Amino acid sequence: MGDNFGIHRGPSKKQTEQAEDRTQGQILSDFLTQLEDYTPTIPDSVTSYYLNSAGFEGADPRIVRLISIAAQKFISDVANDALQHCKTRTNSAPTSGHGSSKNQNQKSSKDRKYTLTMEDLQPALNDYGITVRKAHYFV
Repeated sequence: MGDNFGIHRGPSKKQTEQAEDRTQGQILSDFLTQLEDYTPTIPDSVTSYYLNSAGFEGADPRIVRLISIAAQKFISDVANDALQHCKTRTNSAPTSGHGSSKNQNQKSSKDRKYTLTMEDLQPALNDYGITVRKAHYFV
């Protein structure tokens, strides 16, 4: 074939034809097969309970598993956003140390354990359109 001098020429005609031969149905079928082997963090029974309480009767366990994975992704995204808010809040807070060096601050920030609080969770949920307010007796 020769040297192409670092120039990417794209997929060959044979590769393109093979990709076009796989229909959307085949891709979805492969995905559903992989879905049967995956165990989400949120159990299917918990997802089924909340789906049934909302009025959804999921007879197909693959649909319930797909919703479990979507819920897991959503919770993971919210928790990650809350962690980023926590890190931003703690890094912007003034430190109360006498003569602490920069290396010591970097080491302590890597070893620091963070706690999920409503102060961090509220703006993370607000990014997703969920408004959380404290009850009037906590204010």
